[in-house]
Amino acid sequence: MENKNVIIRLAKPEDGECLAEIEAACFPPAEAADRETVLKRLTVFPENFVVAQLDGIVVGFINGGNTDEQYLPDAMYHDLSLHKPEGAYQTVFGLNVMSDYRKCGIAAKLVEEYIAVAKRHNRKGIILTCKDHMVHYYEKFGFECHGVADSAHGGAKWNDMRLIF
Repeated sequence: MENKNVIIRLAKPEDGECLAEIEAACFPPAEAADRETVLKRLTVFPENFVVAQLDGIVVGFINGGNTDEQYLPDAMYHDLSLHKPEGAYQTVFGLNVMSDYRKCGIAAKLVEEYIAVAKRHNRKGIILTCKDHMVHYYEKFGFECHGVADSAHGGAKWNDMRLIF
């Protein structure tokens, strides 16, 4: 069931604490960015933080840095100096929707707006890594799977996904 009352917008600095809580709730501890990292990311690349708001409450977000590479190295998750403001590719560090708000189209709206943001900034595309069960989801938006990623993030197996414009 789609929720038409969702507002999709860029994050504001005052959303930071809420975003950190959502990150912690949506990812296993080994994969989640800690509070400090989420707040720093919001400061370094606010133009790449898109949030979903429902009835005045932020219920999800998507974010990532920029790079000139067509793959997402693990180091980007931790080293914010690797973010290139004018980078050719926008990355996805995480797509997060609180469990009570899943299965109603919010994640899709976030991905669609994130793609629009990348196009407005004249990026060449979007790159991300995802687990096997998410490959089909991202393919619905035009992403192509390029095999198993060279990633050890959180001790999980990841797939390289690319959407080239």
